[in-house]
Amino acid sequence: MLEIISFLGLNFIIGFYLILTLQWYSYKFSRILFHFAKPLWHIYFIVFPYLSFLVSLYFNEYMFFLLTFLFLIIYGSYLYKKLDKKLIFTARVKRFFVCLFLFSLLFLLENYFLGLEALACAFLCSFLVEKLNQLYFIKKAKNKILKNTDLKIILITASFGKTSIKNFLYEILKDQYKCHKTPRSVNTLLGIVKDINENLDISTQIYIVEAGARKRNDILEITQFLNPQFCIIGEIGLAHLEYFKTQENIRQTKLEALKSNRLEKYFLHSSTLYKDEFYDNFLSDIEANLDGLKFKMNFNGESYTFHTSLLGAFNAYNLSACISMAYFLKIDIKHLIKSVSNLKAVEHRLQIISRKPKFIIDDGFNGNFKGMSQSYELCKSYQGRRVLVTPGIVEVNHDENIKLCKIINECFDFVIITSEINSAILKKHIVLENIVLKNKNQLIKILAESTKDNDLILFSNDAPNFM
Repeated sequence: MLEIISFLGLNFIIGFYLILTLQWYSYKFSRILFHFAKPLWHIYFIVFPYLSFLVSLYFNEYMFFLLTFLFLIIYGSYLYKKLDKKLIFTARVKRFFVCLFLFSLLFLLENYFLGLEALACAFLCSFLVEKLNQLYFIKKAKNKILKNTDLKIILITASFGKTSIKNFLYEILKDQYKCHKTPRSVNTLLGIVKDINENLDISTQIYIVEAGARKRNDILEITQFLNPQFCIIGEIGLAHLEYFKTQENIRQTKLEALKSNRLEKYFLHSSTLYKDEFYDNFLSDIEANLDGLKFKMNFNGESYTFHTSLLGAFNAYNLSACISMAYFLKIDIKHLIKSVSNLKAVEHRLQIISRKPKFIIDDGFNGNFKGMSQSYELCKSYQGRRVLVTPGIVEVNHDENIKLCKIINECFDFVIITSEINSAILKKHIVLENIVLKNKNQLIKILAESTKDNDLILFSNDAPNFM
């Protein structure tokens, strides 16, 4: 009986841990093997329990493993309670646990207790089922797109700013066309497929799609599936450099969006280094402060002035892509000026939460050097104490965070570091008063103790607790 309980306990603890981490990293084993932020957790919840089980199996002393299992359950529960991204019991996760239970039962009936075989079979079976499901839903979504012969698809990709461009473009076009956009930050092939199958109305005229990537051919896969008529490639930077290794690899991956069989027109940022004219060349006279943004766009020899309450000079570049696309679609320039003036901040992107009693700005989804540094320069003009809450920049090299620290030192008075992932390098290069949170759950308490009325508080970027 102790042998059976040990076998089931091993499968449960490793299975739960693996499916949780896979969900965090889009079910890519390569990412949890080579890009996991806390590799010691793999030792705690995979290596340690398995070695403990083998020792118990060898000496036929399963109480040793059960004590190990009890310890890991207590410690794992403690860590899990602090996580801000807990396991979501999707249909896929439920299917995995069904497979794990069935294979564990099968191996028990065969009296076969080597440990990880049931787990391996459960994952293989689960991934096979998901692959078959994916093929079915991809074909269903493709047929739905082809049935709507009037549908125009705008594909948007960039190292950063693509979600903002998508949302701004939707707001600008929605009064003239029946539009639909991918929700939130959905930007993977399967996320897009799900949106098409569940949300895209057959009468939609323009479908605005955000495309993201973690490796070469990710954008190509989406492009070949959608075959968009229009494409916007925003600024190319060092986001996800950890995966791509070089900026040139990032650039080539983003340019995969041009390989559509139906491409009619594209709008490119100058950082793409492509052969054509760039939409940011039509942009000039940018003025940004804590009250809003003003800039000019030049079309056919005429200059037009745009005003918006949006914060950040980088939003002028995002908007210039949207305005260029809308102008090509023959939206009247007066309507464009009015639409831009009415735009609201995208959630968590330089969104003003309050001005009194504390000036609070939520820029939690801004995770690149250019956008973060510009938001810091914006805060520098504030006449009062300035507090920064940030984990730094993730998935980039150390140089990017060192450069960021220099700007932080010039623009703020106090810094709260919210993640361990960059804490060592931030502590080393930030000369201001600062504090590192061991747990983000402490943040509200620290803010209450460390800030006062009339302080400016900028929430810059965000990183989950597992980083």
